[in-house]
Amino acid sequence: MAKLIYSMITSLDGYVKTANGDIGLGAAEDPEVHRFINDLFRPVGTFLYGRRMYETMVFWETAHTTPGLPPHILQYADDWRAAEKVVYSTTLEAVSSDRTRIERRFDPDAVRALKAASAQDLTVDGPNLAAQAIAAGLVDEYHLFITTSVVGGGTRFFPDGARLNLALVEHRSFDDSGLLYAHYRPR
Repeated sequence: MAKLIYSMITSLDGYVKTANGDIGLGAAEDPEVHRFINDLFRPVGTFLYGRRMYETMVFWETAHTTPGLPPHILQYADDWRAAEKVVYSTTLEAVSSDRTRIERRFDPDAVRALKAASAQDLTVDGPNLAAQAIAAGLVDEYHLFITTSVVGGGTRFFPDGARLNLALVEHRSFDDSGLLYAHYRPR
């Protein structure tokens, strides 16, 4: 059975987005971090997105056409295009990437069936969609990329009210960016 992974870049105080927008991409701009993320998520076969996260990530559909991008960026674009994408949205009319379909609502039983039938892992991307997956007990792994920023508020990585007992599986630090990577599984 495939695993469902939730991963995002988060501030040191646990936010994936500030009240004014995102927390920035400083850590993701570090080539060492980006290559690590590439290697970590290359085996993923399906990305589950909310509409806003999909609209952010669809950049990767055409990134390979941008001149002068470094090899690690092009590799991520290739890996992203190779994966299936499911976008959960009641408002999105059409998708602008291949291997992508729209679902009008998040159905935990359908995601359980998708995990059971998949030979490759899945990710749930975006804090709102992940909150639904966490509440349904579907998330098998948590991968946090923790920046050196403290932002003081916004949208949390873990939803309010979540009670989880997690075991640290792996961790790593990146010297150039100061980023910390932490990989957890439920106990």
